[in-house]
Amino acid sequence: MTITDMGKSARATMPFMSQVTTEKKNIALLAIADALLDNKDRIIAANAVDMQNGRDAGLSDGLLDRLMLDSERIDGIADGVRNVASLDEPCGKVVSTYNKDNGLVIKKVTVPIGVIGIIFEARPNVTVDAAALCLKSGNAVILRGGKEAINSNTALAEVMRDAVESVGFPGDVIQLVADTNRQSANDMMHLDDYLDCLIPRGGKGLIKAVVQNSTVPVIETGSGNCHIYVDDSADIDMASNIIYNAKTQRISVCNACESLVINSRIIDRALPVIKARLDEKNVVMVGDCAAMAACDGILPASEEDFYTEYLDYKISVKTVDTLDEAISHINEHSTGHSEAIITSNMDNADKFMKCVDSSSVYVNASTRFTDGGEFGLGAEIGISTQKLHARGPMGISQLTTTKYLIYGDGQIR
Repeated sequence: MTITDMGKSARATMPFMSQVTTEKKNIALLAIADALLDNKDRIIAANAVDMQNGRDAGLSDGLLDRLMLDSERIDGIADGVRNVASLDEPCGKVVSTYNKDNGLVIKKVTVPIGVIGIIFEARPNVTVDAAALCLKSGNAVILRGGKEAINSNTALAEVMRDAVESVGFPGDVIQLVADTNRQSANDMMHLDDYLDCLIPRGGKGLIKAVVQNSTVPVIETGSGNCHIYVDDSADIDMASNIIYNAKTQRISVCNACESLVINSRIIDRALPVIKARLDEKNVVMVGDCAAMAACDGILPASEEDFYTEYLDYKISVKTVDTLDEAISHINEHSTGHSEAIITSNMDNADKFMKCVDSSSVYVNASTRFTDGGEFGLGAEIGISTQKLHARGPMGISQLTTTKYLIYGDGQIR
């Protein structure tokens, strides 16, 4: 089936999806969750093929971690689908209503976006998360994953399609592009007649390619060069614990800390403590001259290091003299994802939160919380780093738009 045929098939499900009840959506979602658990062995076997192919291709440990599915992760994915089923209905909400002097009643209500395309890389959990969120929000979805996860994605998509069909949904509300060559992604970027929205989820190169080449409207989900700034008033033990968590709890995710910014007044005391914690996971630290002078074992950083999302046991260290300098450095080098300040000075915290231009800004907490589930949104479709329509973790509400419903009794203009 061509991409155009898939678009037509997805569009054909819209009359059904525009009328389906919340109860029926939830029944379909619970059927998906049960089917994932019932088909664990099949999914893990398919994933094992992808994992071996990935090792043979020399994928990094971080990418292999993103790719891997085991029993525990499938349990977590199924739980995520159940969480989506438990969420409030996002469609049909009355945003505003008002009466005109001529008797017209005008209501603004939430509705599905329509047909959503997702282009993503080696993260098979996205296949399920995206399908579940799109279904709950009344959208059809066309999924196009990377070649690294094609066997896993195929098994997951087939399981989900069978599940929704078993409870009366058209299977084409969930479709997976089987062809993983570059042309299939390009075709999706130009499927204006059938796709209402395209969401790229992956590395910097993928996102840039979609944003620059797509004629379909794009919601940009960004890579994560996330910063933690250690202020001169920071509790050093708190700082080391937060940085250890944000850097090492899971290196392959976009909300992991990649860049440490530290005030020169505290660097001699704080940096050795922070490095000692990170040494527990053999994290490579690269820094500027002041960082190397303050602590043994830090390697020289290039300017490119301060822009880099490593997805590895590596972190850059930048020394600053003031809060303003920290804010300026972060805004220059960040991808607009998540940043944190560690401080006991609430005036500094307030300024940092107001001036740092990212989707999620923390005081005294790990950047690892930037996640749809952690924010109470259920699963997430991605972390939007743009400012139009959606920003930050995107759940079901961000997969809706609005329309006006106007009620009259014969008015003419």
